[in-house]
Amino acid sequence: MFYELTLTSPSIDILQREDERIIIRFGNVPRQYVNAIRRLSISEIPTLAIDDVVILENSSVMHDEAIAHRLGLIPLRTDLDRFVMPRDCDCKSTLGCSKCRVLLVLDSEATEKTKVVTSGEILSEDEFVKPVNKDIPIIVLAPSQKLKFEAYARFGVGKDHAKWQPTSAAIVKDGKDENESILVIETNGALTAEEVVMAAIEKINSKTKNFNHTVQSLKIPTNV
Repeated sequence: MFYELTLTSPSIDILQREDERIIIRFGNVPRQYVNAIRRLSISEIPTLAIDDVVILENSSVMHDEAIAHRLGLIPLRTDLDRFVMPRDCDCKSTLGCSKCRVLLVLDSEATEKTKVVTSGEILSEDEFVKPVNKDIPIIVLAPSQKLKFEAYARFGVGKDHAKWQPTSAAIVKDGKDENESILVIETNGALTAEEVVMAAIEKINSKTKNFNHTVQSLKIPTNV
């Protein structure tokens, strides 16, 4: 009796593509691989986030630490090609340089009435690196109260702190057919959904190459 063996090639189809949302259908691709893209999208794709804050003046009712925490959670538009992780930067400085940090400042005051200070008032030294939304509230100032600070944004990854996580949702679910997996990625705007997926795939390839290099460098004992 003879059996015909048919090999089905992997397929990838983009079902929906928007700036902050992408849906991809994988056919005949191991689910473990698709889930690896999901996991890396959450934890290992770097983004810029405010990491250090110097409060120059704060006469509001909110403590400096609470303001700094809020600032860290404001998503910042990120360019993966222009910046490096602080530990990898050749400046070797704790202050950083233009390759590994961005300075953002704010100087706001309420005069005659209560004022809501938003992310739109934050000024960046980099034209590209700005809050993804100008309407994110930071603090409410009462008349005569003032907030002034300098903040430094640096690269980081989600596995170190949630403020560096580029995704707001990352899901793998079953497709209509048995060998289909659907990947859904939504971002907070720091990166586009497509940028996150492509960076995750590059990360997988890099890890695979490093693993292969490690295996090939292993020495087999001759006395076994």
